Amino acid sequence: MREPVLPPFIEVAPIAWREGEAKRTRRAIPEETPIAVTFDGSSYAVMMATPADVEDFAIGFALTEDVIETPGDIESLEIVEAEDGIEARMWLKPELSQRQRARRRSILGPTGCGLCGSESIAQALKPVRTVESARKVRPSELVAGMAALQERQALNARTRAVHAAGLYANGGIIVREDVGRHNALDKVVGAAMRAGTPAESGVVLMTSRVSIELVQKTARLGASVLAAISAPTALAVRVAESAGITLVAVLRGSDFEVFTYPERIVEEALADGG
Repeated sequence: MREPVLPPFIEVAPIAWREGEAKRTRRAIPEETPIAVTFDGSSYAVMMATPADVEDFAIGFALTEDVIETPGDIESLEIVEAEDGIEARMWLKPELSQRQRARRRSILGPTGCGLCGSESIAQALKPVRTVESARKVRPSELVAGMAALQERQALNARTRAVHAAGLYANGGIIVREDVGRHNALDKVVGAAMRAGTPAESGVVLMTSRVSIELVQKTARLGASVLAAISAPTALAVRVAESAGITLVAVLRGSDFEVFTYPERIVEEALADGG
C-alpha cells in the first residue's frame, strides 16, 4: 500500500489589508480533496478531506461505519489517485463482503459533517456501544495530552485552518490532522488499529467542539474518555451519557469541565491507588 503523493497544503499569495493598506503576502492553505471509499468495487462514500494519512482514514472510517471489526477484515487496500481526487479501494473478507452488499449505501460527505447522507433519522441516531472501563484519569494527564496534541499539529502550524485529533495513551500520543474534525478522528482510529494501541487505556483528544459523531466514533474505538478544547452539543452529552463515556470539554490550559461520568477524573493520589 502506498500513499498518493499529494500535498496537504499549497502556498498562495493573497492581498492582505493591514491598517488600511493593501500588500501582497504569502499564506499556506490546506487542501480539501474528495476521497472516495469503496468496498469490493462498490462506492460507499465520498468524503471531503485532507489528502494525508489516507490509509489510516480509510481503515478508521470502515471501523466507525461498522463495516469491519479489525484491519484483518480487509483483504486488500489500495490508495489510487484519480483525476479529481483519491480512491480508497478496499476488498473485504467474503463473509463481510456479502453483509456489506446487503446494506450498501452511497453518501456525499461535506467537510464539516460526519453524518451527512444518513438515510434516516434512526440511522443518524443509531445506538452506540457502551464503553465499560474502570480507568481513572488524572487532571494532569488531560492537560499533558492536550498540550502534546497542540505541539504536534504540524499542518495547522502552517495553515491555521485544520482540526486535530489524538489518542493519548501510556505517555505517548497518536496525532492526525484534517479539514474535517470527524475525518481527523477516523484517521486516529485507523492509526491506532494498525499500531495495535489499546484504546481503552487512552484518552481521545479533539481541537474542536464535540458533536454526536465524535462521541459515536470514540465509543466505537472503545475509549472511555473524550476531551476537547471547545464545548459539546446537548446531543453529544446525552449520547456520551448513554455510551458510558466521560466527556471533558473546554479543556484549556489546566482548566476544564466534566459533563458526564466525573468519577473517572480523580486527584493524583486517588488515580495512583485506582
